[in-house]
Amino acid sequence: MYAKFYKYRWQYLMILPGVVLLLLFNYIPMAGIQVAFRDFQIGTSIWNSSWVGLNNFSFLQDPQFLTVVKNTLYISVLKFIFGFPAPILLALLINEVTRPVFKRFVQSVSYLPHFFSWIVVAYILQSFMTLDGGLVNELIGKAGGDPIFFLGSTDWFRPMVIFSSLWKETGWNTILYLAAITTIDPQLYESAKVEGAGKLAQIRHITIPGMLPTISIVLILSIPSLITVGMDQIYPLMNSANQGVADVLDTYIIRNGLQQGYFGMATAVGLLSSVLSLILVVSTNQLSRRINGEGLW
Repeated sequence: MYAKFYKYRWQYLMILPGVVLLLLFNYIPMAGIQVAFRDFQIGTSIWNSSWVGLNNFSFLQDPQFLTVVKNTLYISVLKFIFGFPAPILLALLINEVTRPVFKRFVQSVSYLPHFFSWIVVAYILQSFMTLDGGLVNELIGKAGGDPIFFLGSTDWFRPMVIFSSLWKETGWNTILYLAAITTIDPQLYESAKVEGAGKLAQIRHITIPGMLPTISIVLILSIPSLITVGMDQIYPLMNSANQGVADVLDTYIIRNGLQQGYFGMATAVGLLSSVLSLILVVSTNQLSRRINGEGLW
């Protein structure tokens, strides 16, 4: 074992900073999980706080929490339904572009929104959809329609979230799929052309099967997002008018933990979400291995 370690000593040295950061920021802070079972208050030590058992999990009986779970699942399922296949389709379309200059232009334009923070995206949405001078309402007015209060509408909040998520992340998520397509042997396409296969047949029988291992891994990694929708996207767009449909688990934790000081309950909600996410990842990995033999482990 020592000989093997010495042989790869430089490789181990290269990954050492990553391992140290992983321990410092991912494993050592897990000691704070016990806040979910203690009556912790600011100014006191976690270790000296009184043990309250499962009292902090009383939120499970809160009707508001059930609404929050419903909103979380509603938004996350919609984001998954529209967001998961979108980069796959875009990667297939980009792969069919034959002119290199136009192909690079499309890739650059589709990647660019990823580098905008969600605060910037929220400001863009507010600028375009506000009642007072918003471009969208200006166009609606010129078309003879009535202005719509998008930012305060419970009907339009979820479409705004889905649209902004697609606009921001679809292009960036195509990188993995385009990389997977480049690993496919070009001779397979030449053989398919000789057999008379058209573009759609080549995509169906060569390109998509070649992308399946990558699709499986991305699917497994995407499943935890069904529990954590993303506070950084939802919170800037949430207000008192749309809170009934905008309040999700992440914002529920922020509101109860940081704003109201219920640190134990907020930690308990986060712990429950993490456990459910772990169960979903393990289950999806096993299902993926049974279906196509591909998984994370």
